[in-house]
Amino acid sequence: MVLTPQQLDAIMPDASQLYSDEPEMESSLHYMQLLLLVTCLEWLWRDRNDYFIGANLTIYFSRQQLRNRDFRGPDFFLIKQTQKHPRNSWVVWEEDGKYPNLIIELLSTSTADTDRNLKKNLYQDRFHTPEYFYFSPDTLEFAGFRLVGSEYQDIAPNANGWRWSQELDLYLGINSGKLRYFTLEGVLVPTPEEAALQTQLELQQQTLELQQERQRAERLAERLRALGMDVE
Repeated sequence: MVLTPQQLDAIMPDASQLYSDEPEMESSLHYMQLLLLVTCLEWLWRDRNDYFIGANLTIYFSRQQLRNRDFRGPDFFLIKQTQKHPRNSWVVWEEDGKYPNLIIELLSTSTADTDRNLKKNLYQDRFHTPEYFYFSPDTLEFAGFRLVGSEYQDIAPNANGWRWSQELDLYLGINSGKLRYFTLEGVLVPTPEEAALQTQLELQQQTLELQQERQRAERLAERLRALGMDVE
C-alpha cells in the first residue's frame, strides 16, 4: 500500500524535534582527524552548494530505529545532490529518502568491532551506501569497500596504499599518520591553512624572483655605463 504524504506525516516523528544524539569523539586525535576530513573537502568544494557533510551526526531513517537506538550515526558522511545548509540531524524521510553516498568511520577501542561488522552491514543492507571506509587514528588500520550489486567488495589500494573513491573522485590515503585526500594526479588536498601558506610561499618566491631580475638588470646597466653606453 502506498501511503499519502499526510499518512506518512502522521506515523513519522516530527523532524524538527530530531536532534543529533551522538557521543563525544573518543579522543582529541579522533576529533582532529574528523576536522581534517571536513575542512579539506569543504575547501576543495568551496564553490559548490550541492552536497552536505555530516560530522558525528545522527541519521534518522525509521521509527524502529528510534525505538531500539541500537547503533550510533556515522563519524563522517557525504550526501550529494542536496542543498548545503546546516542541519540538526539527517532525517531521511525529510530529505527525499536520500542516504549517504559515502561514509567514513574512525575506529576506536570501544567502536572498532561495531564499525567493522554491525555498521558495515547496516550501511550495506539498509543504507545501500555506495562506499564505506574506516580508519583508526591510533593504529592506522585502513580499509575501503564499494557496493557491487548488493554486497561490499574491498577497494584495492594502489602502490601508495591509497584507495580510490568514485564518490569523491579522489584518493583516500594515509599521510603523516592522518587520513587525507589526494587528487588523481597524486596531489595532497590541503587544509585551508596549508593552502594559505602555499599561496604565501608562492608570492614570496615571485617577489624574490622579481628582486633577482631587477638586480641583474641593474648590474647589466652598470656594466654598459662603464663602457660609455647610454642605458636610458
